[in-house]
Amino acid sequence: MKKARRTQDAGHSVETISLLKNEVKGCLGCNACRYGKPCIQKDSFNELIPKIKNADLIVFSSPLYFWTISSRIKAFIERFYCIAEEDDNPPLGRYEKYPVKDCALLMTAADNFFWTFEQAVSYYQFAIVNYIGFNDKGMLLAGGCGDTNGKPQIDKTDYLQKAYEFGKNIYS
Repeated sequence: MKKARRTQDAGHSVETISLLKNEVKGCLGCNACRYGKPCIQKDSFNELIPKIKNADLIVFSSPLYFWTISSRIKAFIERFYCIAEEDDNPPLGRYEKYPVKDCALLMTAADNFFWTFEQAVSYYQFAIVNYIGFNDKGMLLAGGCGDTNGKPQIDKTDYLQKAYEFGKNIYS
């Protein structure tokens, strides 16, 4: 991932976790994992929990599919339920608290309408920033990077340079 390399160029250590190579199924809502217990599902998520807890920044990177984040990223976010801790006085009506992390959103899309990323941004801001309580470090929403016939065209935009600057300056 080029953005990860450029973030490393700024002096940060980076680990890219591919949800294509690490299967993470959606939450079952069974509550077996509440407050420190592992999820009962046999996939990669339990192995990712220490990485999530040790990270300062989690960058959610997704193509735009059906006007929102990919189902793989959504399943990953749902499973954050496993890292919730009990909270006797939860903020904002939550039932639990989550580790405090910084986060960012990187997305690409074929279209570039004024409304292209609205649903994805709304989900990111509501679920990750408002509910889980991560600190938003920004978004790079790269519209007009291809077409629906599978012909990527990001190299014909300035988004690769913007991604470089975003990664380099995220903690400036």
